[in-house]
Amino acid sequence: MITLHYHPGNASMAPHMLLHELGVPFQLKLVDRANAEQKTPAYLALNPNGLIPVLEDGDLVLFETAAICLHLADTHDSLRLAPVLGTPERAHLYKWLMWMTNTLQATLLHFFYGERLVDEGNADGARQVKAHAQAKVHACLLQLDAHLARHGGSWMMGDRYSLLDPYALMLCRWTRGFDQHPPAREHARIGPYLQRVLERPAVQRALATEQLSAPWV
Repeated sequence: MITLHYHPGNASMAPHMLLHELGVPFQLKLVDRANAEQKTPAYLALNPNGLIPVLEDGDLVLFETAAICLHLADTHDSLRLAPVLGTPERAHLYKWLMWMTNTLQATLLHFFYGERLVDEGNADGARQVKAHAQAKVHACLLQLDAHLARHGGSWMMGDRYSLLDPYALMLCRWTRGFDQHPPAREHARIGPYLQRVLERPAVQRALATEQLSAPWV
């Protein structure tokens, strides 16, 4: 049985949606962030970084959201949520997945946790980090919007839904509180794209299970 260690709305959201999309048996294990459960010895034995999510698949223990999503797509490929290995399409999936996790997601974390990058008590510095991060995320969203416009398809990979789409929804959702730049939903192509992802039954099941409230994005 697959176990996903998760917290509502956290980086575990993408693999949670993906598991519902795949229709495979799995169980959820809530990580109580309010009591810093992710920093306990038991959790650190699974992920020494003390971050969410963790996926247990038999004897395999994985952390890092992108790695978990790739593993799930590769081991349950009947729905073809990732292109065939060795193809140009697969290379483009790697490109966008690494961009999401290394560029967009990393910058969003700076937006939410700017105080981690400055000395303790440096509120002005933290505000500057937050502002610069929001501006960089805005540039990323413009790039994403242009990508969707360029290929004209319904999904990140064009006409075929892939693991990139729940991942993109998760990250775009994190921009809903932007105040200096438009959130993802207000971009011309991203807005309708996010609505298409939200309409998928698997996504709705994950949102309901995590008891997340509107606005979804």
